[in-house]
Amino acid sequence: MKALYDLPAPAKLNLFLHITGRRADGYHLLQSVFMLIDWCDTLHVERRADGLLTREDLTTALPADDLILRAARALQAATGTSLGAHIGIAKQVPAQAGMGGGSSDAATCLLALNRLWGLQLPLPALERIGLALGADVPFFLRGHNAWVEGIGEQITPISLPPGRFAVVKPAEGIDTREIFAAEDLQRATTAAIITGFAAHSESHRGQTHAFGFGRNDLQPVAQRLCPAVTDAIEWLGRQGLEARMTGSGSSVFAAMPQEAELAEAPQGWQVRKCSNLAVHPLAGWAD
Repeated sequence: MKALYDLPAPAKLNLFLHITGRRADGYHLLQSVFMLIDWCDTLHVERRADGLLTREDLTTALPADDLILRAARALQAATGTSLGAHIGIAKQVPAQAGMGGGSSDAATCLLALNRLWGLQLPLPALERIGLALGADVPFFLRGHNAWVEGIGEQITPISLPPGRFAVVKPAEGIDTREIFAAEDLQRATTAAIITGFAAHSESHRGQTHAFGFGRNDLQPVAQRLCPAVTDAIEWLGRQGLEARMTGSGSSVFAAMPQEAELAEAPQGWQVRKCSNLAVHPLAGWAD
């Protein structure tokens, strides 16, 4: 068995995000389609025999106790293994972007250590550990584009047409908790059905409109809290692209024709032309 892995942790886009209600415990009920894209972090994971867990930031400095280390500790605690790991993280996916970067890192960490430590935990066991870390982690562990409901734990794999996307992260970020606490947040969108989304996608297959179903209910609140979200949407709009926010961060995206190019972005913005992924690069690692 190899003692070292270099592994990707891809980001995701929310093609739409509807808030359909709220549970008695305060958690919001949602519907969304999560789509994997080729904007990735990279984890360099090396097995240690001494049981210690260490992390090295190879690009952006991360908080001292991030989801990667929390995932590794949770896996140690769940299995009782005496092994440890040194994890180098080359961070590329921006924080507070609504793109699931931290959750994806945690999922890749769990998949890597499950193999490096010889644990052979099945996917459902890893998902239980992942869900305790964050609602998006099980999606990345499963590794397929998905229709997502509940609080994020109800995941149905779906197929999506190939597409190309402009993804823009302004310099400013947004605190997810502030958005969900807002009194003017729309919390009663009529529930959609997966067949309705599939019919929309099929009717526009091969066109940018295939990705235009629904809306992001968080976007109006986010635009009020962070005017840069509006700036990014309007910047893409001036280039003929119809943009919306992804997730609960400040990033926006727009489907774009394959041959299209983008204007020079304002200073401090991160802009990428991304393609979607049919499957996570590590899909099947816990089978």
